[in-house]
Amino acid sequence: MSQVEANRPNVIVFFTDQQRWDTTGIHGNPLGLTPNFDRMAQKGTHVHNFFTCQPVCGPARSCLQTGMYATQSGCFKNGIPLPENSKTLAHYFRENGFYTGYIGKWHLAEQDPVPESGRGGYENWLASNILEYSSDAYDTVMYNNENEAVKLPGYRVDAMTDAAIRFIDHNQQDPFFLFISYLEPHSQNHLDSYVAPDGYEEHYIGKWMPPDLASLGGSAAEHLPGYYGMVKKLDEALGRLIDSLKSLNLLDNTIILFTSDHGNHFKTRNKAYKRSCHDSSIRVPAALQGPGFNSGGRITELVSLIDIPPTLLDAAGIEVPEHMQGRSILPLSRKTSDTWPKEVFVQISEDKVARAIRTDRWKYSVVAPGKNGWEVPGSDSYEEEFLYDLQADPYELKNLIGMEWCQEITKELRDRLITRMVQAGEDAPVIVPAPVRKGPVDRRIDIKELRNNAVKWTYGN
Repeated sequence: MSQVEANRPNVIVFFTDQQRWDTTGIHGNPLGLTPNFDRMAQKGTHVHNFFTCQPVCGPARSCLQTGMYATQSGCFKNGIPLPENSKTLAHYFRENGFYTGYIGKWHLAEQDPVPESGRGGYENWLASNILEYSSDAYDTVMYNNENEAVKLPGYRVDAMTDAAIRFIDHNQQDPFFLFISYLEPHSQNHLDSYVAPDGYEEHYIGKWMPPDLASLGGSAAEHLPGYYGMVKKLDEALGRLIDSLKSLNLLDNTIILFTSDHGNHFKTRNKAYKRSCHDSSIRVPAALQGPGFNSGGRITELVSLIDIPPTLLDAAGIEVPEHMQGRSILPLSRKTSDTWPKEVFVQISEDKVARAIRTDRWKYSVVAPGKNGWEVPGSDSYEEEFLYDLQADPYELKNLIGMEWCQEITKELRDRLITRMVQAGEDAPVIVPAPVRKGPVDRRIDIKELRNNAVKWTYGN
């Protein structure tokens, strides 16, 4: 069936790694790093409040491929391969006449090269399980369908974008689903360095720094210029991809999603760059353009990575499986939905076993004492760890957990977190309240405001 006969849009996922939301101009970054993303967000649908559901590479990818939380897919930490019986986005697109391709970082297998049985159903394969180990910034090596090592010329972002454009050019006649998974702006692990293209990092030395990094330090002074340079190159790649679609007369019939797996707090919240409840870890940029999303404007509802699989299937005219735990945002883009969850739910693993919810105003997080997040996916008991008032403290510099004047709001958030955990397939835990601390009431809080925003809903319906 030809593209015209099928009358279905192509779908491309442009997926970056460890990119903070505030790297983008549309979120207030003053450095001009993302003109193509900003234009895409203005032309299409900008998901203003978008969050990962698991701030770790492999687990986030399992959520995006399966539509299930990491505790349900089984991939609750890095290094756990996606079960071979898992149905991924590739399977659903293939079953509905789309040719599927995957380029870049997979992080859901046991080895490199990834055997066909571990590729999640993708047909055209040019990828590495852990791309930072098979390649370097100017030494791009990935593996093809025959598991042959393929060295691509150019800076890694350019090399992968060239491969994506070739895939698009070779598959113009039939609908396709292409997933491009970049490593950037993740660090190059063996160097613990953010390697931008030659000449890029120098432009951002001593330039604007987000308030949390300016206050807390971490590794930002050392790493932010290179990180910004990588973001700039990724945005140029997005522009090249869009230009290639336009030149092939495919742009109007192609859905493009731009987003990332998690953010980057630059060692300000723990010894790593992620694995925390803070927006610097969990909030990422997201925008879509193409059929169903053009002129969608700004979505201000809180949307999770878990909502992306049903969104992509819905937009492509494919029935959304009942087991998927998110919901399509297409009604939000079309302004036909009047109810939406008033918080996003986050599972955190590896450095700790933790759970969190984020509302438009509040961040509430609990941790399982004595539990090793590298060994167990969850716990039956947690203790309160963080509470932030994002209205007064958007960069989460003042932890309010245990404050006497916050007890009523904390109780409400505790109950809502337990509800979300159960809806995600976890058992209802015991959450031990934090010791009460006295202190001055320095802002107004209204429990009625929080309760009025708690719409009754169920994920998957």
